[in-house]
Amino acid sequence: MLCVQHDGYRRGKRQSAVDVQNGAKWVVLLEKVATEKDTDAFTEVFEHFAPRVKGFLMKSGADHALAEECAQDVMVTVWNKAAQFDPARASVATWIFTIARNRRIDMLRRDRRPEPEELTWGPEAEPDQLDVMTLQQESEQLISAIASLPEKQRVMIERAYFGDLTHSEIADETGLPLGTIKSRIRLALERLRHSLS
Repeated sequence: MLCVQHDGYRRGKRQSAVDVQNGAKWVVLLEKVATEKDTDAFTEVFEHFAPRVKGFLMKSGADHALAEECAQDVMVTVWNKAAQFDPARASVATWIFTIARNRRIDMLRRDRRPEPEELTWGPEAEPDQLDVMTLQQESEQLISAIASLPEKQRVMIERAYFGDLTHSEIADETGLPLGTIKSRIRLALERLRHSLS
């Protein structure tokens, strides 16, 4: 029994090292996109994150077509704004999924607008600046709160919510017991609630 636990612990440590390497890899690739407009680097980022962003959007209620459109839009934003990414503030995954979350909110607002025949004459009202500022502050607080989580909890949150993985899939990937994964996610969510309240 001790042997099995020790082996699982080693696998968990190995997976943690792989997570760190992968995180560093995405930072390097995004820097190449930002500084050199490196299409090969972007292709790698796109192929990894676009399907995950699409899955995340579908889980949040978007239909297949809207999720596809939104995911494409998110990745275009990543290409155009890669220079704005700050690895000191968030991981690449957190940054990309925050863009996705904001784009989803934009699309929901767009879908709630009246049809053209219902439009009144005159200029369209500007969005309420208070709403815009509140949304920006909430996004910044969320990025900061996720970045401040202990690494083991942050990795679990990113995999579960941004990586579109079930608890069982995380267990298969990391070799960690399902109970440990659920516990880390629960603790992380409690910390996030506390940080954001």
